[in-house]
Amino acid sequence: MRILVATKNPGKAKEIGMFLGTDFEVSSLKDLSDAPDIEETGNTFEENAILKAKAYFKWSGIPCVADDAGLEIDFLNGGEPGVKSRRWLGYEMTDQEMIDTALAKLQGIPWEKRTTRLIAVGAYYDGKNLIIERGSTEGFITEEQRIKCEPGYPFRSIFWIPRFKKLYQELTHEEHEQINHRRELYSKLAEKIKSL
Repeated sequence: MRILVATKNPGKAKEIGMFLGTDFEVSSLKDLSDAPDIEETGNTFEENAILKAKAYFKWSGIPCVADDAGLEIDFLNGGEPGVKSRRWLGYEMTDQEMIDTALAKLQGIPWEKRTTRLIAVGAYYDGKNLIIERGSTEGFITEEQRIKCEPGYPFRSIFWIPRFKKLYQELTHEEHEQINHRRELYSKLAEKIKSL
């Protein structure tokens, strides 16, 4: 079955294709000409995923999967920065600004209240069926940044994974695959799509 992944990042599309499995022939927006940019105007991860899946299906006529992801820190107003992870302070933040903001907002907060999760919510739309799924990775925000962040993944340098007793960024490939929130999301989506 052909499926469009709503991303212009070929690496992300390839990874999502692996998560979906061999039953799907995956194309990305990069594979199609003149794909429009869809602004994420939703107030939740789910709203943004649905918005993109429906818009890109309407544009292409190809069944589409789309996701939105971010970080939720429980102590901060029930889950900041949430859907605004990259625009937490009202503008497009650098990786280091994102890290510094999280650490500053949690300064003096005890470990047990620093619980957090990486969330990915995805939507599949084929013009008739809408399927929503989610994946999450649980952990804690550290009290300080001990390692330089991997570009594009700022929170991984301050995200402690209790199961492995190390930072998310320090996980081996095998460990990462065991807790990957996008893998969880797309594995669930694939099962539901195949059952249509």
